[in-house]
Amino acid sequence: MGAHVIYRGPSVMKEIVLGLTLGLMAGGLWKMHHWNEQRKTRSFYDMLQKGEISVIAAEE
Repeated sequence: MGAHVIYRGPSVMKEIVLGLTLGLMAGGLWKMHHWNEQRKTRSFYDMLQKGEISVIAAEE
């Protein structure tokens, strides 16, 4: 008989490292998105306070 290939299943350490890596990458992307939204909001309120823009309700 020939040599048999033995399937050992996924490595626990590899799965932990892969999970942590993917989780940190997703968290980093979410945090970058959050910072970008914060920057937009801060910029809007700064312009509003300086009088560069104004907010007027539309008349119907």
